[in-house]
Amino acid sequence: MRSLCLLCLGMVLLGCAAEQRAPIEDRAGRPAVDTGRPQPLPNDYTVSGGDTLFAIAWRYGLDYRSLASANNIKSPYTIYPGQKLSLKGPAPSAARSKPRKTASAPVPPAPVTKTSPAPAKTSSADYKPAPNAKVGAWRWPTTGKVVRGFSGTVHKGIDIDGKAGDKVRATAAGRVVYAGSGIVGYGKLLIIKHNDVYLSAYGHNRKLLAGEGEDVSTGQVIAEKGSSATNSVKLHFEIRREGKPIDPKKLLPAR
Repeated sequence: MRSLCLLCLGMVLLGCAAEQRAPIEDRAGRPAVDTGRPQPLPNDYTVSGGDTLFAIAWRYGLDYRSLASANNIKSPYTIYPGQKLSLKGPAPSAARSKPRKTASAPVPPAPVTKTSPAPAKTSSADYKPAPNAKVGAWRWPTTGKVVRGFSGTVHKGIDIDGKAGDKVRATAAGRVVYAGSGIVGYGKLLIIKHNDVYLSAYGHNRKLLAGEGEDVSTGQVIAEKGSSATNSVKLHFEIRREGKPIDPKKLLPAR
């Protein structure tokens, strides 16, 4: 009897050990995703309502000019829901970058967003200063303490704390090329194009005070600080050069 008990106990322990070694899977039976690691760049992307070319480029760390060129998209970079964009190189055919017309839909679908401003304004692609001109001045986008610094692919900008409703200002003159909450992890987000090289972004806002296509000046109030898509009030601030994140503190004046 004692031998039989020991044998049963051994089988139970062996079963537990085997169970601990089993791979973790989600309820659909797929391997769980480690969200702490960068995900691979997909070959292509299907445009959804609310997308802009600038937002898609930002999401995948691409230069918007390269993305537009690869898909034969000209200024003012209008895209359409259902359109498939190549993210890794030139589209194989013109049909890849243009919506297909059918007999039942003789008019192309409404564009995702109007990147062309009012007649009195120039296209965002033609915003002054010149494409390769140095940005005239950089300023801090808000008051507060930097509570998390830049760390490349892990944290692509800096976080600045404060109170809900604190003013968020444009770090330099430019044009708003994205205003919305369609990019996961940024909450209510603004992206400003300063020239063909530099873009800046302002995330987790409570309220956006500037809209797409709007020209803004250095220091202009563009949003109110908040906690959208995060658990505390802070501004997530990024600067990207040719689509790649850089440490904003290298451009901002010393405090």
